[in-house]
Amino acid sequence: MNQNLLNQILKNHSLWRQNPSKGSKADLSGLDLSGLDLSGLDLSGLDLSFANLENAILYNVNLEDANLYKANLEYANLEYANLYKANLIDANLEEANLEKANLYKANLYKANIKYANLYDANLEEANLEKANLEKADLYKANLKKANLYDANLYDANLEKAYLYSANHKSAKF
Repeated sequence: MNQNLLNQILKNHSLWRQNPSKGSKADLSGLDLSGLDLSGLDLSGLDLSFANLENAILYNVNLEDANLYKANLEYANLEYANLYKANLIDANLEEANLEKANLYKANLYKANIKYANLYDANLEEANLEKANLEKADLYKANLKKANLYDANLYDANLEKAYLYSANHKSAKF
């Protein structure tokens, strides 16, 4: 997929949102979007399951309620991204930049978040059950009421992280 084709698909999707008789609903599931620039776009509610977003630029993108099941976001830049209630089950976020991202109530069950930058990210009430956060940077991250059951936090930076009422039963530190 090239940038121009993606822009056209998203333009038609935007028209469809305004008036369902115009444009068409976008389905980006399974597409190769690696390296593309999606900065600042509204992708809320879109299906990006199984999509390849490796090295994609998703700065300040809105992915609220988006389906990113088994999506590959390795090395992606998600700085300031809104992932409120996003489905990231089994997603690959290894070495992704999620600095100051909003992951409030996001589902990251069994997600690979190894070496990721989650500096000052909001993970309040996020489901991180069985997630791999090995060597992730969670400095100043908000993990209030997050579910970290059986998560791998080996060598993760939790300095100044807020863990009030977080479930870290069976978590590996």
